Amino acid sequence: MSDPCTRVPAFGPGGVSEVSPQQCDHLLTEALGRGGDYADLFFEHSRSSSFSFEDGRVKNVGRGVSLGMGARVVDGEATGYAYAQDLESGPMGEAARTAGSIAAGGGATRPVPVTEVSCPSFYPVETPTLMTPDADRLALIRRADEAARAYDPAVKKVQVSLGEGLRQVLVATSDGRWVTDEQPLFRFFVRVVAEKGDKRQSGSSGGGGRQGLAYFDGQRPEEIGREAARVALAMMDAQEAPAGKMTVVLGPGDSGILLHEAVGHGLEADFNRKGTSNYSGRVGEVVASNLCTVVDDATQPGARGSINVDDEGLRGRRTVLIEKGILKGYMHDRLSARLMGTETTGNGRREDFTVTPYPRMTNTFLLAGESDPEEIIRSVNRGIYACHFSGGQVNISNGDFVFSLTESYLIEDGKITAPLRGVNLIGNGPDVLTQVSMVGTDFAASDGIWTCGKEGQSVPVGVGTPTIKLAGITVGGTQA
Repeated sequence: MSDPCTRVPAFGPGGVSEVSPQQCDHLLTEALGRGGDYADLFFEHSRSSSFSFEDGRVKNVGRGVSLGMGARVVDGEATGYAYAQDLESGPMGEAARTAGSIAAGGGATRPVPVTEVSCPSFYPVETPTLMTPDADRLALIRRADEAARAYDPAVKKVQVSLGEGLRQVLVATSDGRWVTDEQPLFRFFVRVVAEKGDKRQSGSSGGGGRQGLAYFDGQRPEEIGREAARVALAMMDAQEAPAGKMTVVLGPGDSGILLHEAVGHGLEADFNRKGTSNYSGRVGEVVASNLCTVVDDATQPGARGSINVDDEGLRGRRTVLIEKGILKGYMHDRLSARLMGTETTGNGRREDFTVTPYPRMTNTFLLAGESDPEEIIRSVNRGIYACHFSGGQVNISNGDFVFSLTESYLIEDGKITAPLRGVNLIGNGPDVLTQVSMVGTDFAASDGIWTCGKEGQSVPVGVGTPTIKLAGITVGGTQA
């Protein structure tokens, strides 16, 4: 057999590590006993931990463990799914037969015997944060708390949180794949509230990814704490935002969340297969400015959205979605690829073993262009500079969106001037990409804090952009 994806010695005997190829062959045969085109098994053993620190002391500590197996049978467009909440042979066999009964294609199908498949290692973490002593992690939390409080006397409240997980998965498929992975993940977050007289503002900062504590060698917790305090103080004297159609410059990094929500979801294949996306049937057409190249890239080392293997047993990869303004394709899971007559892109993802996978983003980026970021700012007579987002809402069918900003500034005569509050960006995702008139050389990936929701499921994702100039977008604020 070939080597498994990773060798993180985090799970003891029992659980997923004890599942054999022979067991999988038997369960897949049970699942396809009533027919079907395809079946797979998804085994998962997850551990999680969380710390919440507030008012200079630990407020909450959480621990969690999850173990189980999901069985899926696909027959045409019909899917049967069932799961077991342990890895005993009886419940697993029942789940496999139940999934087969739901899909019931008629006439038994024989699966290909599984063989272990190797995959890349995009997050070779020697010791996940969850496996390090509590005292070491609490020391990092205290350092961020102390740095934020020392930033300015106006800082009145500091909240620090650390959430982490370690997920061991095994996927076995009726076309003969047997693949394992161990997926570390953590998120470090600081929120600050500052007060001056009757003024009160909050700021936040964070980071993380599929990394260990070595992450803090390059991103010290003090820096995260001070950045949260800086944002709170910078917004303290913010003025009301103007309203109307304006030039908007999106800063590098966090602005990728607008791309993710307003454009990325519309490029997921299930929406396009059903004809409910604004991008449906448009492969090969111009859908954006020729300055725009958009990729979904699961191969970024240590990034929050990276995956060695997706939740259908296929390798994580880099997929070009839009190239120089032309739509090249969609993000596919196995089902959408088969029904649309194309190849999967390794984007089949699920929250856990209790649910079926869907086409989902990993790390979605707009690549760097050729413009000097400072020249982009200088080119704007009056507009908005958008730094950080709190999230937003998007209508997948037409791409209409509303996004709220947590840090933004007015641009006047080519210079960034007054901080603004109450800024909302309102527009249409596909239309916004046609409004891109300059793209900076300064691509940055957002630092590991985003989680994406779809069909009631949440998965970790990454986003990123360079500085981008949008020729015209509606800004919601105070009428100019």
